[in-house]
Amino acid sequence: MKTQNMFVKVFAVIALLALLVSCAPATTPAAAPAPATAPTSAAAPTTAPASAAAPTTAPASAAAPTTAPATVPAPATAGKAQDIVTWFEFDQNNTDPKADEAVGNTAIRQAIPQFNQQFAGQWNWANNPVAFDQKDAQLIAAVQSGGQVPDVFEATLGINSFYQHGSLQDLTEWAKAQPWYSDIDPNVLPVCTGPDGKLYCIPVTERPQVVYVWKDLYPKGFPTSEADFMTQAAALKAKGHYALTFFGSTDENGEATTRAYDDVLQSFGGAMDDGHGKMLLNTPNNIAAIQFLRTIVAKGYVPDIAFAGGFQEESAFSNSSAGAFPTGADGYNYLTPLTAPSGKKYTKGDQNDFLDAVAAGDIYLSPLFSNVPGQKPGCDIFSTALSIPVGAKNVDGAKAFINWMMGTQENAKFAFGIGGVSALKSGQANQLFQIPYFQQLAKVTAQEACKPWYGTLADQSAAEPLVAAVFYQLVKQTPKADIPSALDAAAAQYNSNH
Repeated sequence: MKTQNMFVKVFAVIALLALLVSCAPATTPAAAPAPATAPTSAAAPTTAPASAAAPTTAPASAAAPTTAPATVPAPATAGKAQDIVTWFEFDQNNTDPKADEAVGNTAIRQAIPQFNQQFAGQWNWANNPVAFDQKDAQLIAAVQSGGQVPDVFEATLGINSFYQHGSLQDLTEWAKAQPWYSDIDPNVLPVCTGPDGKLYCIPVTERPQVVYVWKDLYPKGFPTSEADFMTQAAALKAKGHYALTFFGSTDENGEATTRAYDDVLQSFGGAMDDGHGKMLLNTPNNIAAIQFLRTIVAKGYVPDIAFAGGFQEESAFSNSSAGAFPTGADGYNYLTPLTAPSGKKYTKGDQNDFLDAVAAGDIYLSPLFSNVPGQKPGCDIFSTALSIPVGAKNVDGAKAFINWMMGTQENAKFAFGIGGVSALKSGQANQLFQIPYFQQLAKVTAQEACKPWYGTLADQSAAEPLVAAVFYQLVKQTPKADIPSALDAAAAQYNSNH
């Protein structure tokens, strides 16, 4: 989920979001006409590309129990394939193996012709790739302005901002009537559930936050308490290693909130909201989490590169100068090449490097420690989910597409292809996921208590950069500043506009 020209995109998104905040939320927007404000529909490939080789540590075939898709409704014009326009962050036309989203690009490039062949003369999957850090704001703007919207939108960062702006259709009753609904892992449903308790997207994958760990640096397991962490961190520093690297910058419009800071807050029993839609940061648990972060930075247990932006923090784990790295469960797609503490190198140049390192026992997965007795370690949880925007032209096609994607075989294959675990319980049993990485992920997830970072905060797009900025200020920029007053100021800024 990374792109080039970060600064241009961030400033563009911030400017667009600022414009949106000044507009009154559209609680029930009317169906939209289609002026050319959104990207032009990208034609699907006319021929199916050759299948890319599966990771060497993954099985070649995928047999599993099947959740059959629901009956597909017929399109309005029989005999002529009708476009189902989607907005994914993945670009089927980008065949560069070095592209940041090469894994997802390959997965969608393979899925499109399979869908179009199965529904030839009925539906045609036409994907418009939209940068991950722009698509949310573009959709909200398109719905509010009556612009052109897709039939299916890939929602990845949570649902509350879309709910606030009235951007997505309520799928609750329709989803509950589908045969795959009862097969969805209940742990991931909150990602798609709005403040009103209704379902606004359908989870295809689930990607909880976990900790990647070099075994040679934590041979007895990752620490299970703050005290244990401090002891092992000091020992690692004495050997010339950092204990931890993490996404700590204000880059990407505040993604540090979801990629690192929230995990620490939750594991210290903290949260970002008061349970009633207001931001609340000045709590004893949150203060304890910030003090922990201040301490490990001041003691040199964290590399400076953790705060550099541009995803540079990853390199400290990839070259094993840092012993651990909290990240999303799809992080293995981006960590290549790898050099183990022993000097062993993994240089295939794709996601197999990480999968191979786990299979070889050089890397293992762990939850973060919990600092609250009797409480599981906390973490954020993401999902690649499918939604139908308000104003979508082809709702029948959109529902047919979601039904196809939620068939066990299709869901497991696509989830594995883009990185993450199938959101279907039957999909998780698929042979694709019976490799060491996903077997460990299943065990770690069972030890965690993951929940969406935003709680009851309705405007994620405003809250995320505010939280990242105040944490960065208190932990890195001005580590002696008064914590309660800074937290109160950030919360007041959010609450004054919401």
